[in-house]
Amino acid sequence: MAAFAAEQTAPSRPPNVLFIAVDDLTCALGAYGNPIVKTPNIDALARRGMVFERAYSQFPLCNPTRASLLTGTRPDTTGVYNLTTHFREKLPDVVTLPQLFRNHGYRAMRVGKIYHFGVPGQIGTPGLDDPPSWDETVNPRGRDKDDEGLVTNLIPKMGLGIAPAWLEADGADEEQTDGFVATRAIELMRANRDKPFFLAAGFYRPHTPYIAPKKYFDLYPLESIPAPATPDLSLVPTAALWLPDAVKDHPLFWGFNQTQQRQLIRAYYAAVSFMDAQIGRLLHELDVLGLANNTIVVFWSDHGYLLGEHGQWQKQSLFEESARVPLIVALPPGQATPGKTERVVELLDVYPTLAELAHLPAPATLEGRSLRPLMENPEMAWPYAAFSQVLHGRSIRTEAWRYTEWGKDGAQGVELYDHLRDPREQHNLAAQPAQSKVVAELRVRLHANSPVK
Repeated sequence: MAAFAAEQTAPSRPPNVLFIAVDDLTCALGAYGNPIVKTPNIDALARRGMVFERAYSQFPLCNPTRASLLTGTRPDTTGVYNLTTHFREKLPDVVTLPQLFRNHGYRAMRVGKIYHFGVPGQIGTPGLDDPPSWDETVNPRGRDKDDEGLVTNLIPKMGLGIAPAWLEADGADEEQTDGFVATRAIELMRANRDKPFFLAAGFYRPHTPYIAPKKYFDLYPLESIPAPATPDLSLVPTAALWLPDAVKDHPLFWGFNQTQQRQLIRAYYAAVSFMDAQIGRLLHELDVLGLANNTIVVFWSDHGYLLGEHGQWQKQSLFEESARVPLIVALPPGQATPGKTERVVELLDVYPTLAELAHLPAPATLEGRSLRPLMENPEMAWPYAAFSQVLHGRSIRTEAWRYTEWGKDGAQGVELYDHLRDPREQHNLAAQPAQSKVVAELRVRLHANSPVK
């Protein structure tokens, strides 16, 4: 059981926050049980923090879920359902998470992708940034932008933002955009070591195109990568399958053969390991500067990612692999016992959690809840569910079930998965009479929290 140090022993200086965001990262991490991927630095962070095993994105697409986390409100409140809408169009006066820290004397800084940036198109630009959130911003641009013409793209007519594409890059880590994210974040840590800071470091990989120096590809011989199993989609509503126009005629694996599937997974894992190495640089610098003893580290991804599960790729899905995200919160050494919790939580909960941990007044508008109780007692009763949505579907995830409706009132299909017996969501039970009571109960909860429109 985790335990916090007594409040009276809190340091006289407010705790720093190192806020690490990763783009398009599924729970393909050693800390989450993946036996293949190599993520030693994230795994080390997990060993000294609280690992939330069942954390969920509110909208498995970059802009909507980032707007939700950073405002502490649901997509129906932000009005953000796409990649182009800014949350201040509907919430002009909202106080964002970094803005709260800024308003209370912190130096708030951003390096890389925190609010939405189109990848790779908007690398090096401010994207949909939010100026009131920050005192200082950095928009890094690395050689990966110049090398885009060298990528292998399995579907050339797809833009690189969604293309199944990769590059075994030449050059050093520090030449890549994510290498610049780490370098500039380290520079900001050094420059602000004597004052409270909220430093947000947003990494662009493993978002496609999967670009990483060649040495990270060498970690994963192609023959070591298993191809995904062929699923039975006969009971899965068509609406549940996110299919870009280029693959509409290929709902299973987007038409890729087994070698191509393994190439894509290998490239994704290489990008994950490259990103992990950059996070290692940040965590090492915290130690070198003596800042680890007074810094809260938060690690999260905006949504999960499908790597052939259910015959699908990427995001914008409400399957577990797309909606579930890695989330780790590590307090300074000695302030809490490391651990893991299986309780269901939401990215929406990050804002109130950080506000409480830093002893800042949380805005009354927040729609999530602080996770500090779970950090104190990971096994406590936690009767809450997670709610995720995409344009035409909404889902509720409890500890035992996932229930999803597509279209208004499920007109385009309904799914029910028993996570105690079927954690990979292979058997849709929604039409089984024996589960009608479960469906009815979850439907009421789903509509009460996020009414289908």
